[in-house]
Amino acid sequence: MADRWVKLELDAAAFDAARFEQYLERCRSGGIRFTTMSELGDTPRHRWALYELNKECSADIPDRGEFYTFEEYVEGRLAVPSYDPRGVVVALDGDVWCGLAMTSDHRASGFVFNEMTGVKAAYRGRGLSLAMKTVGMGFAGLCGVDKVRTFHHPANTAAIQMNRRLGYVDMPGTGG
Repeated sequence: MADRWVKLELDAAAFDAARFEQYLERCRSGGIRFTTMSELGDTPRHRWALYELNKECSADIPDRGEFYTFEEYVEGRLAVPSYDPRGVVVALDGDVWCGLAMTSDHRASGFVFNEMTGVKAAYRGRGLSLAMKTVGMGFAGLCGVDKVRTFHHPANTAAIQMNRRLGYVDMPGTGG
């Protein structure tokens, strides 16, 4: 299965955030606020809200299977050295957590890794994913790296196309 994944990489130093400012403005003018887990507070209550949002958004990933329990999620995603609450962008509509873009810190290997970007079904089609990923691009700079990596199931064409639109290209040696 691992050899089937579409592995992508983005040069964060060359990323043109101004190209995507319109998505941020559209979302903000529609009442969406962008923040991070660090700004919200990396509390048990916020971790639960993040888990619930991630679980709901992950249901659309091809071949995803059953989602983790909360305990498994914390152990495998949050209680790990690569987790940094500054790398978790959350989109809020009032008190509703409607989107997330999680990026983990792998600076020792020269990159950050986009773990998951997801938007609740009722909020799709508004540019939230592009906006969150644009906001999240600053995390690479905080980590002192210029590479952002991600991978996708080959059937997850919407996510692959979105990342290519942002400037992601096939990782060297993968051929897509």
